[in-house]
Amino acid sequence: IKVYKDRETLKRSLNDAKTAIEELNRILSAIVIVVIIIVWLLVMGLLTYKIIALVTSQLVLLAFMFGNTARTCFEAIIFVFVTHPFDVGDRCIIDGVQMVVDEMNILTTIFLRYDNERIYYPNSVLATKPIGNFFRSPPEMGDSVEFAIDVFTSIEIIAELKSRIKHYLERKHKHWSKDHILVVKEIENVNKMEMALYVTHTINFQDYAKKVKRRSKLVLELKKIFEDLGIRYYLLPQEVRIRYTGPLPS
Repeated sequence: IKVYKDRETLKRSLNDAKTAIEELNRILSAIVIVVIIIVWLLVMGLLTYKIIALVTSQLVLLAFMFGNTARTCFEAIIFVFVTHPFDVGDRCIIDGVQMVVDEMNILTTIFLRYDNERIYYPNSVLATKPIGNFFRSPPEMGDSVEFAIDVFTSIEIIAELKSRIKHYLERKHKHWSKDHILVVKEIENVNKMEMALYVTHTINFQDYAKKVKRRSKLVLELKKIFEDLGIRYYLLPQEVRIRYTGPLPS
């Protein structure tokens, strides 16, 4: 299934690249034709000073009217063919939103959000934004699980917790790197100890569903370890005041 999806993604990417190149070719061809016509008129002596002045004034007017559009097109072309931060099918993060590249054109790129909403971005705007690309990221990407335990949990229990986590990660070596760290972040209200487990996947997050499933299994394993070791967290006693507002007894 993965090979089939990769082939389909590659096919769509090549089609979009071909379309973008054809659009660029049409733009450049139009410019070349205009230049050839002007040069031919100059060689044939058909351009008089009056005509040149008229054409120049019109070009200045067009530059004033469409200068910003031309600059936008130029920035978009540089973004697509030079910067080229992604291809069709890449999972990216833009403005904190995770999206998959669905279609690339000269002026715009279409993304699919997590709920399959299609979002259109002008390439000239994308050129000014930082873009995260999961597909081009290395296969070893970090993750973390944060939790809290009772501050009176013994050092021996915490050591056993570390040992069991290490054993689980080694047993699931196809999913997780053996490199991990369990740290105590802080002690809050003298009753809660904030901890965090930092782990490393053996994949990048291009296949986000696979990443989520692996992390979910890790969290469930932590829950099982907590139950086996009797690790709990208890809230501090809370003062409760009850006021009776009914009639006084007779």
